[in-house]
Formats: sequence, structure tokens, C-alpha cells
Amino acid sequence: MGEPATALTGCLAPIDRTGLEALIVKGKENPQAIKTLKCKTVAEGRFRHANYIRDLAPYIVDEPPGLLGDDTAPNPSEASLAALGSCICVGLHANAVHQGILVRSLELELEGDLNITAVWGTGDQSEKPVGFTDVRIKVHMDADAPKEKIDALIEHVAKWSPVFNTFSRPVNMEIVPA
Repeated sequence: MGEPATALTGCLAPIDRTGLEALIVKGKENPQAIKTLKCKTVAEGRFRHANYIRDLAPYIVDEPPGLLGDDTAPNPSEASLAALGSCICVGLHANAVHQGILVRSLELELEGDLNITAVWGTGDQSEKPVGFTDVRIKVHMDADAPKEKIDALIEHVAKWSPVFNTFSRPVNMEIVPA
């Protein structure tokens, strides 16, 4: 009897093990493959923006009242922390299933420090880092594995997480008028 088609992961929704294995094979067959992701951001007024990704409902980003927004959604920096946390969770869950580790629960606490006194380049423009200077991530993972194995899993995922790596290394950026 072979591996189950669906990996049971405790209280988390199951991952299709066959699909995961197919993704692994596909990645090994073409390790230089690049996928271009797209997002169209449309200003709705004040500091609220609708972000259109694939055919999904718009992902809203706004600012809190302290930053002159309507507080209807995460601000851009909070959304980037959410993307980071989600990417790490996906990696932890997928790698746990791949290694046969039963995951009962998985939560991340993320916090990041940034200086906002430049007010998007309209305020204090003295020399200072712009963007996050420090990000802290606490992983709470209840899984059927010893602490050493979970620690190694976390280290492995940080090495291979696309968003973690986007945060931790320089990225070629280009911004141009259309």
C-alpha cells in the first residue's frame, strides 16, 4: 500500500500529497524556471487601494487613522508582514508533510520595526533607513517531531522561502512611468 493521497495534518486542512510530490518533481526537472507574478494596484481614494491579483476579489490595503487612512484594511507594511508570515507557514506546512511530520497547529507572530518620520518622503528626509530595519518571527508549531527536528525545519524553510529571501537580500527594482 502506497502513501495516502492526502497527508493528514492534525487540525490543519490536509495537503494533497500527490500534488506536492508532483510540484517537487516539476521543480527538479527545470530548476531555472522563473514565474512572473502580477498585481494591478488601483487607488480608490485617500490611502485605500484595491490590488487585483489573478481573478481573485480585490485585496484591499489602507492606512490606519494615525497615517490619515480609513482603517479598512492592513497598511502596506502590515500586508508585507502578512505575506512573509504566510510564505513561511506554507513552507513549514509543505516541508512537514514532505517529511511525514504531523502538524497539529501552526502560528507565527511577526513584528517589524520601521521609522515612519519621512512620511513617504514628505516629512523628515534626514539620512535614515527606509523600511523595516528589524523583523522578528516567532514560530509556534505543535507537531509530531522533536524540537531539534522542528528547529531544523524552520531553518530550512527560512533558507527557501521566497518572501523571507525578498526581505533579507537586495532585489533588482525598477519603477517607470507608463
